Amino acid sequence: RRSRTFLRVATVAFTAFFTLLLVVRRNPRMERDVVATIRVQQLRHPLLTVSMRIVSWFGFRPQSLALPLTAVAGTWLAGFRREARYLVFAWLGSLVSYTTKGFVRRPRPSGEGIIVQLANLRDSSFPSGHTLHYTAFWGFFAYLCFTEIRGRWLRWLPVSGIGSLIGLVGPSRIYLGHHWLTDVLASYCLGISYLATLIGLHRRHLGDHTPWRSETDS
Repeated sequence: RRSRTFLRVATVAFTAFFTLLLVVRRNPRMERDVVATIRVQQLRHPLLTVSMRIVSWFGFRPQSLALPLTAVAGTWLAGFRREARYLVFAWLGSLVSYTTKGFVRRPRPSGEGIIVQLANLRDSSFPSGHTLHYTAFWGFFAYLCFTEIRGRWLRWLPVSGIGSLIGLVGPSRIYLGHHWLTDVLASYCLGISYLATLIGLHRRHLGDHTPWRSETDS
């Protein structure tokens, strides 16, 4: 039952992503995106700028390659071979972002009133590769931490940290002027769809017999 629920969530999220893709394909520069970017950037503060840069830092190369590779290797060496393979598939979700960018070719944010922080931006805007990568790959890694680590604090420390990064990466991409709001929303939808599919398949592979860890585990 649980695996089927995840697959239903994946279907709904992908439908939302595809809808946004059609909207953006038809109208690459939307007034609501411009307004959202300007309003978010009005919150400017030196500490906030540093924080947003740190959140986005994990999604730039070479760390966007080195950190996932370390996570996959560590999971494999810890004896979770099947889970490591699933992590590789989660990592491959970034290819979906790359191919979609090539299809949509949406220009990056620019124009009067929009501040674009200097960064190595090599491709088009839709969807946000950072947001998709964080949601799909690190989301699945957080799922593994939650289900496999014993002990409340040992489990929740990585899960809460990763969850915070996933929640903040979208706003950080808008704040830094690297993506439009619809880029971020579409990537969250696509990332959730990809993540829910992997979790659903993983649960089905286990036969849904492995229970979620209880809060009292130690």
